[in-house]
Amino acid sequence: MKAIRYNKIKDFSLVTMPVPEPKGHEILIKVKSCGICGTDLHIHNGDFDSAMPVVTGHETSGIVVKIGENVKGFKLGDKVTADNSELCGHCHFCRQGKLLYCENFLAHGVHLDGGFAEYCAYPAEKLFHFENLSWEEASLFEAASCAVHGMDRIRPEVGSSILLIGSGPTGLCLAQLLKANGGAHMVLASNAGPKMDLAKKLNCADEYIELSRTDPSKQWEALKAKYPYGFDVVVEASGSHAMLEKAIDYCTRGGKLIYYGVYEKEALIKVSPSRVFSDEITMIGSFSEMWCLPRAVHYLETRKVDVRGIVTVTYKLKDFGKALDAIRNKTCIKAAITFD
Repeated sequence: MKAIRYNKIKDFSLVTMPVPEPKGHEILIKVKSCGICGTDLHIHNGDFDSAMPVVTGHETSGIVVKIGENVKGFKLGDKVTADNSELCGHCHFCRQGKLLYCENFLAHGVHLDGGFAEYCAYPAEKLFHFENLSWEEASLFEAASCAVHGMDRIRPEVGSSILLIGSGPTGLCLAQLLKANGGAHMVLASNAGPKMDLAKKLNCADEYIELSRTDPSKQWEALKAKYPYGFDVVVEASGSHAMLEKAIDYCTRGGKLIYYGVYEKEALIKVSPSRVFSDEITMIGSFSEMWCLPRAVHYLETRKVDVRGIVTVTYKLKDFGKALDAIRNKTCIKAAITFD
């Protein structure tokens, strides 16, 4: 089979390798789509821990083509999407039921071979059926599941005022979830352009702040003047640590600040401990997801979270480099590798 394999940071190639043989508890899928996101760029640049050599691709959906001898509940031809994580089950955190913090956490497309390949094998327990979405739309299941996990972390109170900064694919999913689950007034602030145009089309918010790409300072001042008491929930989803440092200024007293973007490992921000203390600001991190895919599948298949239009460009496997450039240069909202 053909696959994209990283030998080391910034060094990938299209290779021919054996088709995986599923173990007794595993299922082999023929990959039909695998999304590319900012995390793939971080893996490429070495900003996200990975284990190379590895076949990347962590947003994988496909068709069941071979089933391990111990697997039940699946049949050949099923359309499935994959949860990319594999856990040890025996470390300190696994034995406490805190699975996302597994000390031996492995992810397909990061530490284990993933979906930028014609075939990939997964544990049957980590594959979930779906029926209605196109393969391009299916590449958003993982992003939506991270948004579902974000909701579990945020737990917004009914009637909350919410400011979400950033309009990337998972941010658009999270905005829709927040608006439908507690958000009485949803403000989306992001750079003007195609992502914000799509956000409006998908009805992601009640109010849109289309930020200038050159000098948005006056817009931030106007937002502060309009909402002098701040927001109950502020989500930083752009991945900019400079923006994260600013975001706390828009939290109300007793509010929540959510670290939702992927930030450079060496990035640091200045936070006033006195402000956090006296205003009782709750600071929450939201990383990846665990067992959130079933809910994400339901939300996307019912269009209660609408992902139509988020994938704006698709590539074949041989053009992976072009797809990565599209993410790097921000010439698309979302890119995906698709297979015949």
